[in-house]
Amino acid sequence: MTAQAPALTLGSIWRRWDPHIHAPGTILNDQFGSANPWDTYLSAVEASDPKIEALGVTDYYLLDTYRAVLQHKAKTQLADVTTIFPNIELRLTTRAANGFVNIHLLIDPTEDDHIEQTERFLERLEIDAHGDTFKCSRADLIRLGRKTLGDEASEKALVAEGANQFKVEFAQLKNTYRRSDWAKKNILIAVAGGKDDGTSGLRQASDATLRAEIEKFAHIIFASSIAQREFWTGKRPAISVQGLKDRYDGCKPCLHGSDAHRPDEVGQPDQDRYSWVKGAATFDALRQACIDPEHRAIVADAPPTGALPSQVISSITISGADWARTPTVPLNPGLVTVIGARGSGKTALADIIAAACDAVPPTIWSDSDDALRTPSFLARARPLIGSAHARLVWGSGESVDRALDGSDAGQLSAYPRARYLSQQFVEDLCSSTGISDGLVHEIERVVYQAHDPNSTDGATNFTELRDQNSHRFRQSRYRDEAAIADLSDHIATELENEAKVAGLRQQITQKTKLIADQTADKGKLKLTGKPEFIARHEALVMVEANLRRTINALSEKHRTYTALQDEVASVRATTAPEMLRQTKETHLKGSMSDSQWEKFLLVYNGDVDATLRDVIAVTELEIQRLTGDAVVAQDQNTPLIASDQDLQAVTLNTLTAEIARLSTFITTDQHVRKQLQTATATIARETAALQKLQTALTSAEGAEARRKKLQGQRIDCYERIFQAIINEQAALQELYQPLLKRLAATSGTLSKLQFSVTRVVDVEKWGRFGEENLFDKRRKGATKGVGSLTALATEQLAPAWRSGSASDVRAAMEAFMAAHAAQLLSHAPFEKTEKAELRNWMNQFAHWLFATDHITVRYEIGYDGVDIRKLSPGTRGIVLLLLYLALDDQDERPLIIDQPEENLDPKSVNDELVPLFIEAKKRRQVIMVTHNANLVVNTDADQIIIAEAGPHALGGLPPITYRGAGLDDRATRVEVCKILEGGEPAFQDRARRLRVRMER
Repeated sequence: MTAQAPALTLGSIWRRWDPHIHAPGTILNDQFGSANPWDTYLSAVEASDPKIEALGVTDYYLLDTYRAVLQHKAKTQLADVTTIFPNIELRLTTRAANGFVNIHLLIDPTEDDHIEQTERFLERLEIDAHGDTFKCSRADLIRLGRKTLGDEASEKALVAEGANQFKVEFAQLKNTYRRSDWAKKNILIAVAGGKDDGTSGLRQASDATLRAEIEKFAHIIFASSIAQREFWTGKRPAISVQGLKDRYDGCKPCLHGSDAHRPDEVGQPDQDRYSWVKGAATFDALRQACIDPEHRAIVADAPPTGALPSQVISSITISGADWARTPTVPLNPGLVTVIGARGSGKTALADIIAAACDAVPPTIWSDSDDALRTPSFLARARPLIGSAHARLVWGSGESVDRALDGSDAGQLSAYPRARYLSQQFVEDLCSSTGISDGLVHEIERVVYQAHDPNSTDGATNFTELRDQNSHRFRQSRYRDEAAIADLSDHIATELENEAKVAGLRQQITQKTKLIADQTADKGKLKLTGKPEFIARHEALVMVEANLRRTINALSEKHRTYTALQDEVASVRATTAPEMLRQTKETHLKGSMSDSQWEKFLLVYNGDVDATLRDVIAVTELEIQRLTGDAVVAQDQNTPLIASDQDLQAVTLNTLTAEIARLSTFITTDQHVRKQLQTATATIARETAALQKLQTALTSAEGAEARRKKLQGQRIDCYERIFQAIINEQAALQELYQPLLKRLAATSGTLSKLQFSVTRVVDVEKWGRFGEENLFDKRRKGATKGVGSLTALATEQLAPAWRSGSASDVRAAMEAFMAAHAAQLLSHAPFEKTEKAELRNWMNQFAHWLFATDHITVRYEIGYDGVDIRKLSPGTRGIVLLLLYLALDDQDERPLIIDQPEENLDPKSVNDELVPLFIEAKKRRQVIMVTHNANLVVNTDADQIIIAEAGPHALGGLPPITYRGAGLDDRATRVEVCKILEGGEPAFQDRARRLRVRMER
């Protein structure tokens, strides 16, 4: 009957082995003395520090000292030594640098008849000497010794001499081993790797083949140097893992013992080079070390360290729960796998551990139907959990207690002490319908954590770091986009001005003719007054007209200055404070004091109030001076203006009064007088209007030059926008550099993950807006019809938009405008006579043409050349686990995963995830619920917890039991094969050349 897996143990942990210690009475070089050597020897083993938990009792060719050690063990000595096994040291006929190559037979002591079986095997080894054949047995060693020493020597001396003479042919040993099924099951071959008595001493070229064959035959190399270990695990440039497989039948563990021949050497290897084997202190752990030498065996002063004690869960204890038949579950600090049939309590354990770490999502404690439909044990069992609590103990000694019904969830720390990848969490992040803001967020978090904390300038997450790097360029882009909008408005105005030139010229011609006609008509009036009065009247009228235009201009200035006063007040009261508020908000991280920020308040350069008061006062005074006081003629015969007075110094009111006085002397015909006054007023008014038209014409004629200058500024802004986009792209690319450097140095699964920053261009959006909002698609030309604009932009603009430099984008837009602007402008959906609509349309047209809202900078995450958004749910699951297992190395908290293989195909599990779990367990505790044999066997799980549930109790939870050990436990391996589909093939795949038999 096959043994059941043991009650729950801690599984595979690093334990000290000494596989090579001689004992008192050893056949050769016995220096243990004669006065109570066993007490000294046993005390030295028991006092070893670090303590020896597995002991290889070494002797040459025989098991006598091994028997003696077992007898002392039976007397309750060597209490800490769990496993004692024979190490039979043989000498080959092959010479090394200083003697002969030593080879060791390490015997599995598990079976009761292992001593008898070992001696039967040894007896099959023979040498021919002195015309006789001698077997490897005590009797024949004595016989062989007698051939040299004669009959007078003591039995001990004869055995020693026989052993000294007995050399084993390598070919004989190898053939004898391969013909024995028992030997292949129960003996591990170790060969010395040193130069004095090991294979390194075979330095002649003629010995190269023999050396390779001996080392290929061995399962273990007795060597203590780092160089040897790196060589035999494929870490040296001289040979790869595949090279070791091809030449030596695989990698091999290096072990080292104290090789003690005297008391002070017992358990004291040179330079504290202790042997550490990961597993239970059983011979099967040594087999596992032969299967996985890199991760299961090491020679060093201390074993490898994993996660920090404060980040390791030592145990979880469930109280107040009669259904928890294994109330305390110890947890290995490395990789813990929880297996079992469906409904056996696997997820229950993961949920409970996560709850005690404050790592379950809040929805677990919800009473909603969605929560009850989740795979979560705590959610579904909540009505039946009652007052059960979980007490979690950390490696640092700290403990926490949590209610399993979630009643204290609202009072817990917001920081989870573990990362829990529940089934629901993984499904949500990897579902085909839900990519993946969550997945992208997790990737961003890992990208952020890849940065040296000293280089993040205080950013606490990826978003802050991204904004820090790109904020400057985004602001630059926004400013130039606003500038383009303003420039487009000004350009539209100048286009309108250009369009006015012909009309203004026509109006000027008309005004000029009108003034000429009025002057001619005025000249035809029959005036009866004295000629000197008429001439004086005409002169004064001309001066008055000029003066009135001057006063009108001053009045316009006055209105401008008073409006500017209002604007200054508004800027001070509203605009400047609002601009300062926006600036502070935009640059909030500046953290300046209020007094410092006040210095950024926009103020006028100088006392503008005084300036405005001065110019207004001067203008008012000038208007008043030119206008003068009201004048009333007291005597119609007395001139108000002397004939020799400078008319340029006369005020308007005086001129007006004098013109009125002279009018009474020009004619007595009231009708003619009225005509004269009208003609005079018309000529003055139209002359003023003509001057305005001429000023407007001059401005309009300069509109083309101004428009071209503005268009140059606009295209400059457009180019700067793209330079800002390119700069933002480069800044974002820089965010990924720490992670990209790591990925570039890797191969295999990790190298398939790529990060890139690209410009994303929605050409269709740009073209569609124009077609739907701006153009009459019925008109002829290249832009006729739906999709025509998009097609043109795709061909002529999109390449530069997507990957061109800022100057490339500028050149492409200039070429596009030269080729199509006139035609596009002709496609306005109304006639040019509709000026108000046309101006509004022109603004929209310019804003659309130079818009950049269809261009965004996006960071893309790919896997094996495919954008993450297009990956299958299974492959997204791989990416997710890549993050947590390989890249998220700043997170040292325990990682709890519930069935990561759910979305993955078996090949992906073996090829992609297994190596990641192997590496992850070196630096953090990983607790994984799984039903995939590869994730248990090929990851070399340190602890296998087997969950079992009894019959479901009515109105209660079924009893749940947990048991198990490490893979080095035979019964646990059998359970793995029974429970997990593909278990036995997984073992065979992992074992490679050393077949680990399932029944053992």
